[in-house]
Parts: sequence; structure tokens; C-alpha cells
Amino acid sequence: MSFLFEELDYRPTPIGALSLRRRRVLSLGVDVFEIKLGEEHLMSSMFTASEIALARLGLAALEGAGLDVVVGGLGLGYTAQAVLEHDTVGSLVVVEMLDAVIDWHRTGLLPLGPELVADGRCRLVQGDFFAMAGGKGGFDPDAPERRFDAVLVDIDHSPDALLDDRSTGFYRPEGLHALAAHIKPGGVFGLWSNDKPDQSFVDRLSGVFTDAWAEPVTFHNPLQDRPFTQTVYLARTVAPDEAA
Repeated sequence: MSFLFEELDYRPTPIGALSLRRRRVLSLGVDVFEIKLGEEHLMSSMFTASEIALARLGLAALEGAGLDVVVGGLGLGYTAQAVLEHDTVGSLVVVEMLDAVIDWHRTGLLPLGPELVADGRCRLVQGDFFAMAGGKGGFDPDAPERRFDAVLVDIDHSPDALLDDRSTGFYRPEGLHALAAHIKPGGVFGLWSNDKPDQSFVDRLSGVFTDAWAEPVTFHNPLQDRPFTQTVYLARTVAPDEAA
């Protein structure tokens, strides 16, 4: 392997071949970590603004302390790290389907892994987030039917661009209703999207949650030398005082 490129791991998975790569971007003078599924780029440490915004915007919409949070999709760990930056967070469950990704963090192959593993508030759980969202047991295998203050999801590219067919029902009203049952009253659902805001999806969220909105996240793409916009969708369940 050269200094400029290294494949750190490669594994077959139920949804395709997964690889973790490190490459040196000479024009920027940085090492970039990338996860690919087959020939498709899933994520890159070069572009993390919206993954971090998912956590910060979601938690900014909540009040109180000792918050219980779920992150769907571990990836390179940037959303989870941003959640743990908040002292108001009491616990974090990160649900990741691919055990290889969890291994990369636990063994320190990914830079953020040691920090996440060392934080006593954080648990990495191997499981199918979408199956958990649709089931009664929920996201914590140790506490079935446990509800959370925030559920923040970064798995598919967008509600219309899915990694595979597993998640199709999640973005439909019945799937969103099932998800809402795992969120505390007044809690928040947050969703990352690689696309610009889509009002039709905001309207779909509004049919399930008491409030819904889209937050565009614009950052500079150094490779293309231009701004690029992604989206964080947010929705809130009915608060206790509103339910009466």
C-alpha cells in the first residue's frame, strides 16, 4: 500500500461489499477516511458538516438534562461525537446494522472510535435500525419499549434514495407513526439527507408529528470549490401540555 492510499478493511455484508479506505488529499494536506458499499461512496471524513448539524440541531430543539438519545447509523462517528459534546445528554444508543463498522470503532481503526467507546454514556448496538423502528421493542435491547428524547438518523442518502429496500416503509406515514411511538412526548426526530429540502417530505412529517421543518446545511466543497447544500429534517412529537 502506498502512503497516498490504503484499504484498511474489506468485508462482505448482506447489502454488499463494504470497504474502509484512507487516502491522502495532497491539495488539502489531510488524510481522508471513506466508507464504500460496492462502488458507492457512503461517507467521507471530508464532508461532515451536516452529520454534525444533525446532532446539534436536534438537541437544540430540546430542553432539560439527562436526555436519552438514539443515533441510527454509526458511520464515521461524527453524529455520535456531536451528540456527546452536549452535557445535557445522559445516554446515547447508536444502532448500526453492519458489525464491521462497530469493529472499526472499537478497535480504533477509525479516529473517533476510542473517544466514543470511552464515553460511559455511549453504547454501540448492532441491529437493523429500521426493523427496530417498526417493532414494539424499540432501540434498546436491554430495555424493551424504552422511549427516547431524540432519534437522529443518518443511514439512507435521502427519503427517496435508499441504500436498499429494507427502509422503504420507514418513510411512509405508517413507518413514521411506528417511529414516533419510540419518542417521548415533546421529543424530536431528526433525519439527514444528501439532497436539498423537499417540502413534500416536510408535509409528510407534519401529518404524523405536531411540528416539522427542514434545515438546509450549506458548506464549501473544497474539491469542487463551490457551496453544497444538504438537509436536516426535524419533527416534534406532541408535548404533554399539548396532548391535554
